[in-house]
Amino acid sequence: MITRLVAGLLWLIHWLPFRVTGALGSVLGNLLYALPTSRRRVGEINLRLCFPDMPAEERDRILRRHFVAIIQMFLEYGYCWFSSRKRLEKIMRIEGIEHLRALDGQPLILCMPHFTGLDLGGLRISLETPVVSIYSKQKDAGLDAYVEQKRLRFETGIILSRQAGIRPALKALKQGYRFYYLPDQDFGPRDSVFAHFFGVRAATITGLSRLAKASGAAILPCYPRREKNGYTLVIEPALADYPSDDLLQDAERMNRVIEAQIMKQPHQYFWLHKRFKTRPEGEARYY
Repeated sequence: MITRLVAGLLWLIHWLPFRVTGALGSVLGNLLYALPTSRRRVGEINLRLCFPDMPAEERDRILRRHFVAIIQMFLEYGYCWFSSRKRLEKIMRIEGIEHLRALDGQPLILCMPHFTGLDLGGLRISLETPVVSIYSKQKDAGLDAYVEQKRLRFETGIILSRQAGIRPALKALKQGYRFYYLPDQDFGPRDSVFAHFFGVRAATITGLSRLAKASGAAILPCYPRREKNGYTLVIEPALADYPSDDLLQDAERMNRVIEAQIMKQPHQYFWLHKRFKTRPEGEARYY
């Protein structure tokens, strides 16, 4: 029942012009921001840690805009699930496609941080090149199966459960799929190092470095930029001399790239995730 209700709502929304969907998301997002939720508190803590010198009013403005962006992203799943290929290409433009084309025939990892629009970006890039990506299973089995079906509806890639580990993704990379990889969240201490993120030590997984070394893949940083009439998926030049022989150095470098992307559009980053949940031994918890 839940799956049908969600799907029906998003099917209706996908007929709306992008600007109308954005306006609806703005209204709902501002209403959600006004509620004293636990996730709002997480966002406030994250922004205070990352931008301690920023005026509190500016941090609040970013967080309010982020709630709007989160709701807009949810509504835009209607485009992901139901829009035609032609409309998706119109909604999500690509800037820097030449960096992707220059690596035709080579192993490639698209490093995508957790920005709103990332799912639309993954679907869009799969229309240009076969993509493998990893996802977290939904708690509702019916919804999980439905979402998987929608993600694969153009038959332009494969998706793997996070529970399956990294080996299937490495195998797909070697088979010619480009890996759409999201390596910037806190998954605990396992396979992580404490790299600085906006000056705060954060548990950072080393998968990007290890995958690049195992596969010989080039790393293309990318991010989606939401605009008035759609998105632009920005593909940046490949990282030079990556990976190194130092996992911590590689994690620090990855975080510097992500920080630079965030500073261009801070309200579109996932501030509601407990990025600093895992702490070094003896250090106090933030949440």
